[in-house]
Amino acid sequence: MSSRHAALAVLQAGTVIPATPLALTAEKKLDEKRQRLIMRYFLHAGAGGIASGVHSTQFEIHDEKVGLLAPVLEIVADEISQFEDATKKIIVKVAGACGPVSQAVKEAELAKKLEYDAVLLSPGGLPNLSEKEFLERTKAVAEIMPVIGFALQTAVGGPTFSYHYWEALCEIDNVMAIKIAPFDRYQTLDIVRAAALSSRSDKIALYTGNDDNIVIDLLTKFSFTKNGKTYEKQFVGGLLGHYSVWTKKNAELFEMLRDIRENGALHGITPELITLAAKVTDMNAAVFDPANRFAGCISGIHEVLRRQGLLAGIWCINDKEKLSPGQAEEIDRIYAMYPELTDDDFIKANMDKWMEGLL
Repeated sequence: MSSRHAALAVLQAGTVIPATPLALTAEKKLDEKRQRLIMRYFLHAGAGGIASGVHSTQFEIHDEKVGLLAPVLEIVADEISQFEDATKKIIVKVAGACGPVSQAVKEAELAKKLEYDAVLLSPGGLPNLSEKEFLERTKAVAEIMPVIGFALQTAVGGPTFSYHYWEALCEIDNVMAIKIAPFDRYQTLDIVRAAALSSRSDKIALYTGNDDNIVIDLLTKFSFTKNGKTYEKQFVGGLLGHYSVWTKKNAELFEMLRDIRENGALHGITPELITLAAKVTDMNAAVFDPANRFAGCISGIHEVLRRQGLLAGIWCINDKEKLSPGQAEEIDRIYAMYPELTDDDFIKANMDKWMEGLL
C-alpha cells in the first residue's frame, strides 16, 4: 500500500485533524517560520492529519490577489513529508477548496499536484447555488480528488441543506468523508442518518466539526431502523478548529474516547465524562466567541497560540477579524478554570526542538 493510500485508510479509521491557522507578520505577510512551527506542534502533539486552506486558515487566502493558498499548502505538505520520513507515521493531508465549480476544480488540481489526500469542499459563499448545482460541483471535484463533504454552520456562511441533499451526496463515488459542523443537533442527525442508510455507508467516514459538542459526538453510536433492519453509524474523528489549540490534550482525549467507544465499554461513560464534555464546550466558547456570533473565532485561536509562543501576534488578512470585547478575559477565565485541559507546558518543553532550522 502506498503512503497516500495508507493516508486514506487513516482517514477512514478516524483521527484528530486540526484546522490550520494562518501565521502572518504585523505587515500581513506570510510568516513562514511560525507557519512551520505550528505544523511541528500539531504533528508532535499527536495529530493524525492536518487540514489547510479551510475556515481557520482564513478563506481570503483563496483570493488570487492575496496569493497565499499555494504557499501555505506547500509549507504544510513539506512539514508533513519531513515528519513522515522521520517517524514513519502516515499523516492525512486535507486541502480546503471553495468557490464556484471552476475555482473548486482548480484548487483540487493544486491539491493533487501537491500530493494531498483529500479535499474539504466548502459550501460557503455560494448563496445562489441550488442543491442540484452543489451536487454537480461535488461530482466535478470528486473526479479529481477524494472529497470530504462539509456541513458548514450558517453563522459563518453555510447553507442549510435538506436530508435529500445528504442522501444524494453520500451516493457520489469518491466522497470519502463528511465534516459535520452545523452546530445543530437536528441537522447533525439528518446527515448521520443519510450516511447510515446510504449504500456507500461503509465508505464514508464521519468527522465532527461541531465544536460545541465534540465529546458527545465522539461517544455516540447512532442507530436507525428502516424496514425492520437496524443501521448504525458513528463519528470516527474530528476535523476541528478547536483541535488547533491545546492539540496534545485534545489528541489524548480523542484516544480515550475512541477506546471507550470501540471496546464497547459503556461503563466507561461516567457522569464525570459528561462533565468533561461540558468543560470542553466551555473552553471552546471562550475561543470561538459564540456570544458574538463567532465574530472572534479566528482571532481566538490566534490568541491562544500567541500566549503559548507559537504565533507572534493575532494579525489576520481582514482587519475586521479581531477579538471581541471581553473575549480575552474569557480566555483568561477558562485557563484558570481548566488548567488540566491545556498543554502550555508541553509546548514550552519542546519549543527549542521545534525551532531548529527556523531561525
